[in-house]
Amino acid sequence: AYHGSTYAAMSLGRKKTDRTSQFHFITDIIHHISAPDQYRAPEGMNEDEYCDHLVKEFEDKIFEIGPDKVGGFIAEPIMGAGGVLVPPKGYLKRFRDICKAHDILYISDEVVTGFGRLGHWFASESVFDFVPDIITSAKGLSSGYLPISAMIYSDRVHEVISEGQGNGYFPHGFTYSGHPVCCVAALKNIEIIKRENILQNVREVGPYFGEQLQKLRDLPLVGDVRGMGLMRCVENVMNKETKECFPEEVQIGKRISDVAEELGLLVRPVGHLNIMSPGLTLTRKEVDEIVDKLGRAIERVNSELIREGWNPC
Repeated sequence: AYHGSTYAAMSLGRKKTDRTSQFHFITDIIHHISAPDQYRAPEGMNEDEYCDHLVKEFEDKIFEIGPDKVGGFIAEPIMGAGGVLVPPKGYLKRFRDICKAHDILYISDEVVTGFGRLGHWFASESVFDFVPDIITSAKGLSSGYLPISAMIYSDRVHEVISEGQGNGYFPHGFTYSGHPVCCVAALKNIEIIKRENILQNVREVGPYFGEQLQKLRDLPLVGDVRGMGLMRCVENVMNKETKECFPEEVQIGKRISDVAEELGLLVRPVGHLNIMSPGLTLTRKEVDEIVDKLGRAIERVNSELIREGWNPC
């Protein structure tokens, strides 16, 4: 997962490709569990069984550390840069219940999913039926026009951090945090989203986007097509049956994105993945164009790979 670019936030994701690793990630107080990757779930497990498996892993990790030593759990409702991983049904709510039972703060990272990406202001409650203790947000807050982010927290958290500790207080700002101009941009952005009924557009066009992308499943290289709303991903593999990936040096995701760009389509390459997060004003006509151009790019790259001696199947 990716939770930000400060040292501690980078340590939460601990991606080997992040240069922060040169300075050694924080490892003594940050612990990880498996990502909810349904495409690569253990063989023979259905969705419910896989969810049970992940829940048990989470509970085991809590007891391994000690419930009284776990301050919080952070997760995206849908992993963004981690591969647009949609969790099994009930996964997030069950994790929230476990956190509540052990007095652990649940932090929902909605930097990507918040402000309309899934057709709602926030996905935690509206899409996944749980209320976290803290929500982090950014990106869609201003639609990217100016830099601004926000942390939203519950009354339970507010009661603690708003109380002075002796003569101290809770310092939580940076020099340019909450700049008035950025706040104005965010307010206007929210006003426009409401006025132009953009969330409804996402709820209407998002499912169509998903349906049309499923047509790519039959193409060579395509192992999985997944996502929700206007947050989608195509996972490319060398062998569809075994789900084996191409070696990193092939740069399959980048090769496909480069060809797509030649055709007039921008998709984000992340390793062997191609991720799409189009504007919330997306139309059905534009969906058709995206699917057509991405499909053509995949077919062209497949032909190139065969000529180079690869044998995708």
